[in-house]
Amino acid sequence: MPPRTRGGYTSSAPRRRPTGSERRRRVQLREVEPAADRDPVKHPQHDRDETEEVFEGAPGGPIDRCILRSFDKHIAAKIWLGEDRAPLKLVNHGAKLQLWELGMERSRIYETVHRSGLASLTSCSHRVTSRPMLSAFCERWQPETTTFHMPFGEMTITLDDVASILHIPVTGSMISFSQPLRVDDANALLVELLGTTDVEASRETEQCRSPSVRLLWLRDHFSTITDASSDDDIMFATPAFLLHLVGCTLFADKSATSVAVVYLELFRDLSMVGSYAWGAACLAYLYRQLTTATRFEVRQLGGYLTLLQAWIYEHFPEMFSSPDMSYTESRPRALRWRPHVIPDSLQSVRERLDRLQISEVCWEPYVDHRAEHPLPDIAWYSGCLKCGQVVEPYHPERVLRQFGYIQTIPPRPFTPPRPDRSILLEQYWERWTDHVLTDQSRGRRCHYSGSGESVPEYMAWYDRISHRIVQPPQLRSGFTTDARSSLPSHAASTSDTRAARALTLLRLVISGGREQSVDVFWGALNEAHGILAGSDETSASHSTPSPAPASHSTPSPATLPFFSPATFVYPPAASDDPPPLIVPPPPASVAPPAASGPPPPLIVPPPPASVAPPAPALDSTASTTVYVRAKRKKKT
Repeated sequence: MPPRTRGGYTSSAPRRRPTGSERRRRVQLREVEPAADRDPVKHPQHDRDETEEVFEGAPGGPIDRCILRSFDKHIAAKIWLGEDRAPLKLVNHGAKLQLWELGMERSRIYETVHRSGLASLTSCSHRVTSRPMLSAFCERWQPETTTFHMPFGEMTITLDDVASILHIPVTGSMISFSQPLRVDDANALLVELLGTTDVEASRETEQCRSPSVRLLWLRDHFSTITDASSDDDIMFATPAFLLHLVGCTLFADKSATSVAVVYLELFRDLSMVGSYAWGAACLAYLYRQLTTATRFEVRQLGGYLTLLQAWIYEHFPEMFSSPDMSYTESRPRALRWRPHVIPDSLQSVRERLDRLQISEVCWEPYVDHRAEHPLPDIAWYSGCLKCGQVVEPYHPERVLRQFGYIQTIPPRPFTPPRPDRSILLEQYWERWTDHVLTDQSRGRRCHYSGSGESVPEYMAWYDRISHRIVQPPQLRSGFTTDARSSLPSHAASTSDTRAARALTLLRLVISGGREQSVDVFWGALNEAHGILAGSDETSASHSTPSPAPASHSTPSPATLPFFSPATFVYPPAASDDPPPLIVPPPPASVAPPAASGPPPPLIVPPPPASVAPPAPALDSTASTTVYVRAKRKKKT
């Protein structure tokens, strides 16, 4: 057969018109090939100049795109342009771990799990994860720097966080695979290490439509094996349990039901399971899952979310955490917290993070934990982390404040090499002691522990290269004057415009979450009613707020930043008594009686039973207000 050419036709066949997909592939190839020829290591200055010419500022930042080059595809860029997405669907298997527990009847399996360094994962996984909280932090993740871009600087999950939160090894051999596993190889691996038949293995991988097995399938076949079973059964059940464990925790993928068979290769020799750097692989895998979830079209977040959620609890304890008072420092820090779902909406969490101050961050949360688990030296390693085919950069120099040092302007992040260069990556990782930050690179320690200091020029640089605010001002729940001017005209005559304006007003208030006072919601409903009624004023009798009793606290203007006093009506106080009667002051021509002792009380007789009590008149000039309890007529 004659060789095919780029046009999609052979040299001997008649020329045909290429399809649309072929044309798109050729266009993408022409766009990607020149970028792949550049070598940022050999020509750093040329690459930086070219980048500055190609990438321009984005709405809301960054002004300088030399760092965040792919920001146009980021979810934060879409939010700033008015596009939004719902909270991410979280893949969490905390409850499934309790379906296969290692008790006294499975002590032989537990001994192997304990030697592997993964025993803590059986007890520290959170069963509950908060979608709004994790989604809001995912929107601040930047793939180029592998850090969260907060309003005051960068933060990230470090190897020290992994070691303290999970108590799994962060040093050891890099978890690496030569090539992706095919389905036939996966079937052979299941037969060899789990003792299944070829038919069972083929049926399972065919149902998963990938070289994977379901977590339910592993539990159904191996969870009933105990110490009373045969040696062969225990030999097959041990790697099956470890595969189920890492599939529910460290390497939870977005299928939410299965785990890749390729990890079973790590359990071929059970005596070597404890020699792997499980913590580094877990961190690289979570980095990649966060990077994928920053794309607007992605709707799920995988990885070990217990690590991410516990990290948030540790560094932002005043905002989100609920501590467990029975915790002791000998246990993993993930058990220090009671996981819960915060009642706020996603927009409310965004705005709380936008307003976050540097003093609200706990920069060094493991001070009390150092006696049990000192800071590992590998936490200062600057290089790449690898988990199979996943390679992610690790930059401790960008988060010096998390180690108690003054933050300086970091160097530009490096681009990780291709996963197929596994030999070079493994050699680099094995000599990690040669690639830790020197004392000069770390700089000076903070003057006060946990102060989060930075050099004076850091914030000016960070404001130029980062996207610090996620929620755009015109869509915040705090309805400012600028946001009000963006609504349709209040004097519009068409019903569609009025309805659109009222719905926009209510949406802005409802999205603010439950932290707002009742007065804010009452005022929003009152103003929306005025819009739909076609008048700025709700009624003539409600043009001025009525005086409130002492039990009803009058909100301050700061509480109501976006409602005018002219259109705001306070809700009436809850009471079973009739409304008070307001007696107007005497005319100006009538002089008040001379003051001789205390004035007698002014008593107004109650109205007849057939006449309803009059509505309270709102008179700002009234000086005498008498509250009279009306007598109720007894029923005959």
